[in-house]
Amino acid sequence: MKSSHVPSAACAVAAAALAAVACGGPPEDRGDGAAQGTEGTDARSASSVSTRNAHGIALTVNVSGAPVVDPDGPFARALGTNGRSCATCHVPEAGMSLTPALVRRAFDRSGGTDPLFRTNDGSTSPAADVSTVEARRRAYALLLDRALVRVGLRVPAGAEFSLVGVEDPYGFASAAELSLFRRPLPAANLAFLSTVMWDGRETFRCAPGIPCSDANGQPTGFATVHFDLSDQANGATLGHAQAASPLSDAEREAIVAHESALFTAQAVDDEAGPLDADGARGGPVALSREPFHFGVNDAFGAFGETFTPRAMTLFDAWVGARGRRGERRAAIARGQELFDGRTFTIAGVAGLNDVVGHDLVGTCTTCHDTPNAGDHSVPAPLRIGVDAPHPVGGLDASGLPVYTLRNDATGELVRTSDPGRALVTGRWADVGKFKGPVLRGLASRPPYFHNGSARTLADVVRFYDERFSIGLSAREQADLVAFLSAL
Repeated sequence: MKSSHVPSAACAVAAAALAAVACGGPPEDRGDGAAQGTEGTDARSASSVSTRNAHGIALTVNVSGAPVVDPDGPFARALGTNGRSCATCHVPEAGMSLTPALVRRAFDRSGGTDPLFRTNDGSTSPAADVSTVEARRRAYALLLDRALVRVGLRVPAGAEFSLVGVEDPYGFASAAELSLFRRPLPAANLAFLSTVMWDGRETFRCAPGIPCSDANGQPTGFATVHFDLSDQANGATLGHAQAASPLSDAEREAIVAHESALFTAQAVDDEAGPLDADGARGGPVALSREPFHFGVNDAFGAFGETFTPRAMTLFDAWVGARGRRGERRAAIARGQELFDGRTFTIAGVAGLNDVVGHDLVGTCTTCHDTPNAGDHSVPAPLRIGVDAPHPVGGLDASGLPVYTLRNDATGELVRTSDPGRALVTGRWADVGKFKGPVLRGLASRPPYFHNGSARTLADVVRFYDERFSIGLSAREQADLVAFLSAL
């Protein structure tokens, strides 16, 4: 995956859209925390779509100049049998993901019959009663509450562990099929991916070029990484949309090309103003120009990269800002400095501490090392504890099934709401491991973590503060929220 370069014509389109958001006032608020389009545009035909969220205005652009959601393209067409398309769960109002506010609006509008509400993956159980509106409200409780989609997987053959206990409040999950409830990842900013899906289960291949690793992050030499996004598009259509046959090669290629041209980020902060003003480099236009290659700034130097914890530099120009918007701009810059520079002890993280054999002193960018994007630049599935039935930091994991797994070699038992990558590899060491997502556009897509257990960005910051005993003051927590909401 090589550095992304946006065509100049597309840059001009996106820059004009960003200027319209910055200068033309906020888009119309539809009363649910999401606003559609810039003034006078149709979100389903415009090459840029601005949307309001709790912190300001986000902007999603298609840098090819095509619509963000083209009603005539395969991304938005129902190619399966249940009325769904890719655009059902990947919408501009949610940064090309999905939010509970949008789910609830769709439910209220349709009485729970919109294509979003299908029992194959939208309900708490495939056998859930959906015969009445109230029954559907119960059946789709986790989708309505946290925009969680059910993924059905089983323990793979030859796994190093066994499933010895199931606590499913919905009476469905078993060894034949575990119910995993996960947030839809954004179908945008894909130029920065180092792995696909929360558990990294999509395949990829390598060809001569730049550093490459296998699916567990182990170096395999120098190569260009080609994640099989077309396989993901096909699998999603067969599964989520219940297609009767696979996508054609042309449909796959069109979906991947469309998604690869989408960039989303916060564009305007309600207090700080335009996030690309006075030397700052926020918003999707600057993001679309960010260089990236597989392994860039890798914190552990597996590919010969020089690591710097100063991975986030978007708001360097706002350090010590003054004036009418200065207080908020300075807070965003302080949050960035905390993200890059506040050190703490990283301990008990499977996939990290067990690999190096000791605790580490690091920063947020030890794991979120991709410059100005915030994910990990190589596959790095980690277990930070969000899969626990009762995570620290006040996270809400209520309503999720809980599984007890036994290590077949040692007899060790673990209780988890989602075995994560272990259901792909069968390895005991991978239980509860998930990838970190690209952080840009966070303000558009609450709740957070794979299971939606953090309702707000403040909850995210509190979790990390408690989990790693960072000792953040109230102002430091507020500054980090200001920074994360500006991404």
